[in-house]
Amino acid sequence: MEDERKDGTYGTPQKYDPTFKGPIYNRGCTDIICCVFLLLAIVGYVAVGIIAWTHGDPRKVIYPTDSRGEFCGQKGTKNANKPYLFYFNIVKCASPLVLLEFQCPTPQICVEKCPDRYLTYLNAHRSQDFEYYKQFCVPGFQNNKGVAEVLRDGDCPAVLTPSTLLARRCFPAIHAHKGVLMVGNETTYEDGHGARKNITELVEGAKKANGVLEARQLAMRIFEDYTVSWYWIVIGLVIAMVMSLLFIVLLRFLAGIMVWVMIVMVILVLGYGIFHCYMEYARLRGEAGSDVSLVDLGFQTDLRVYLHLRQTWMAFMIILSIIEVIIVLLLIFLRKRILIAIALIKEASRAVGYVMCSMLYPLVTFFLLCLCIAYWASTAVFLSTSNEAIYKIFDDVTDCPVAGKTCNPENFSSNESRLCPGAHCQFAFYGGESGYHRALLGLQIFNAFMFFWLANFVLALGQVTLAGAFASYYWSLHKPDDLPAFPLFSAFSRALRYHTGSLAFGALILAIVQIIRVMLEYLDQRLKAADNKFAKFLMTCLKCCFWCLEKFIKFLNRNAYIMIAIYGTNFCTSARNAFFLLMRNIIRVAVLDKVTDFLFLLGKLLIVGSVGILAFFFFTHRIRIVQDTAPPLNYYWVPILTVIVGSYLIAHGFFSVYGMCVDTLFLCFLEDLERNDGSAERPYFMSSNLKKLLNKTNKKLVES
Repeated sequence: MEDERKDGTYGTPQKYDPTFKGPIYNRGCTDIICCVFLLLAIVGYVAVGIIAWTHGDPRKVIYPTDSRGEFCGQKGTKNANKPYLFYFNIVKCASPLVLLEFQCPTPQICVEKCPDRYLTYLNAHRSQDFEYYKQFCVPGFQNNKGVAEVLRDGDCPAVLTPSTLLARRCFPAIHAHKGVLMVGNETTYEDGHGARKNITELVEGAKKANGVLEARQLAMRIFEDYTVSWYWIVIGLVIAMVMSLLFIVLLRFLAGIMVWVMIVMVILVLGYGIFHCYMEYARLRGEAGSDVSLVDLGFQTDLRVYLHLRQTWMAFMIILSIIEVIIVLLLIFLRKRILIAIALIKEASRAVGYVMCSMLYPLVTFFLLCLCIAYWASTAVFLSTSNEAIYKIFDDVTDCPVAGKTCNPENFSSNESRLCPGAHCQFAFYGGESGYHRALLGLQIFNAFMFFWLANFVLALGQVTLAGAFASYYWSLHKPDDLPAFPLFSAFSRALRYHTGSLAFGALILAIVQIIRVMLEYLDQRLKAADNKFAKFLMTCLKCCFWCLEKFIKFLNRNAYIMIAIYGTNFCTSARNAFFLLMRNIIRVAVLDKVTDFLFLLGKLLIVGSVGILAFFFFTHRIRIVQDTAPPLNYYWVPILTVIVGSYLIAHGFFSVYGMCVDTLFLCFLEDLERNDGSAERPYFMSSNLKKLLNKTNKKLVES
């Protein structure tokens, strides 16, 4: 059964070339225009960062600021003795996004302490409590206005409620019970429809605010867990790194045995997980409260509560059982292909063994990605803190000529008052009316787009570098004697010197798709409030389509970069040649390449599962030898999840080198089959191991 398409549908197969000896050294620059665009974009990105750092102040995220942009509790300022922030109208702060940004469209002042009693301005105005009430009015407030004028001008809050303190900000501690407003330990009844409406709004606003308060308390507890467990988390990640490195070294010498051991160990680890979940499920039988359903319980910030429910362990057991069954079925159907894929992994192990420095290259990629993330995050924070408090002139008269104009409350002149006697300068919103402030949203989008572009460029640089090094190994006729002295460094220098434009081109295409996906997610969040089924259906279809498009572009880019590393052609030509080459050998692609990906996935699961189980027993004090060594935690899942995610990233970094090696060797293998026939005149460049692989593949295809 022939698997190569020779009818020209997918291009013309490569022809024999006696001068071709692997990666071409005499090459020229490709996609120069994209290289110029990337350099200009980087210059613009630096300019955006400088502008953001000039206008922004990240202290606004950390420290509370009043409506005039002055920090609370800062030494050397008039608010030095007022460390807490008080909001006039908490209802306007009901949005969680507003609270997280600490920018509410209501006057905010710095106070010495939060309110500890319930008071309305109307009641306090003519009582002995007025001196207490005045400390929550705007600085410099003089009691020379009527009640209506004070509330209209926003000089004082309409009501004070007992508040709790969080992150140096005052949040009302109130709730409703059977239509009665509960304020701290007091019960307050209000008469009148308008009063009840205001109280209901205040209660709803406080509920939402307290929801964010609980979320921030959760974040603080998680931070505390990190402060006491970071040392052990680092040890867990080091163990994951050692296991990954040991696994790679063993693959170099015992590829076949290690693959089968890996398969058996994954099955055993999942089996133990199923057994443990069943034992916990059985242990909770009969315990009070263990039969409560997850739906009835709802969301709880203390996630340990869920571990006392039988339904939680039943869900874990079902999920692990499904994964176990899927893996077993795949192994049954792919058992013959696995034997063939092991030979390809052995060859990849030899290539990695001769280019051992390739195992360290993920550190370079990680360092460059950290730079991209740090620059993006810092720029985003500075941009988000560039807004200023905007004051506008308000007046009850509709034909006031100055109404709606910006003003400065510190030097609000009487000219406006003469034009409009009732005019007053009041806080309106956070933002800005300059060109810079109007462009903030666009700058944030540009910041995100450049992050995607540069991150994808870094990943592309790593793929081309590794592909060039491993291609040099494959196309060495006498291995390893014909291998260049520094294959990894040579491939890296060729990629930067000649193909920066091609890498930028591929990264640009992927970045465009990714920024579109981000915008779709943003629109989806905005459309959730509107109950439009057609819009939701359309949004779901678009998100699915662009997700598939991103996956396809990543696959195409990866193979295009391999062709760039070998032949030095531009991005479009390389992508077309790689795609046609794979389509001409689609059966071999399905049989070999994807099976090795599956085996590498099992290797990652083995390392992550082993380290995760060890972390679980350690942080839950179930290892008697070190039972007293584990730190006390609020949530033991915090370091466990951190270790699991970190272990996966570490294992992925090591296995990504192997994956790139397999993909490169596989593409070179297909090229070798088209260029040569194994005769003395046209010998194969593949090793004897791959020649056996070829014979096995042809035999399997003939049998099928």
